[in-house]
Amino acid sequence: MENKENQMNGWQNFCRIVSGGAERFGTVCRAVWDWIFRLRKIFMALPVLYYALDLAKKNMEELPEVVGFDIQSTGEFAQMISRETAVYGPLALTLIALILMFCSRRTIYPWLISIFTLVLPLLIWFLNTMTL
Repeated sequence: MENKENQMNGWQNFCRIVSGGAERFGTVCRAVWDWIFRLRKIFMALPVLYYALDLAKKNMEELPEVVGFDIQSTGEFAQMISRETAVYGPLALTLIALILMFCSRRTIYPWLISIFTLVLPLLIWFLNTMTL
C-alpha cells in the first residue's frame, strides 16, 4: 500500500513539473506565433519578390534585343517592344501587386495576384525563345 502511495506522489510531482514546463512552452509558442502573424505580409512578400527579381534577371540575359508579342498564324509577331520593357513591365506589375498587398487589410488576394504575375516573364520568355 505504501508503494502505491509513493507512486502516486511521484506521479503528481511529475505532472506538476511537466505542467509548468508545458505552460511556459505554450506561452513561448504563442508569442512566436503572434510575431509571425504580425509579420505575415513580409513573410509572404519575400519569396514573391525574390522570384520576380530572379526572373527579371534571367529574362534580361536570355531575351533578344527586340521582343515580340501577339504571334500571328504566319509565325511573325504583330508587335515588337524592347527587351527592357518586356523585363520591367511584369516586374512593375508584381511590385504594384505587392504594394497593394501591404496596403490591404486582406492580404491573400493581392498576394495571389502577385504570384500570378510571375507567369508573365515565363510566358514572354517562352514565346520569344521557342519561336526563333
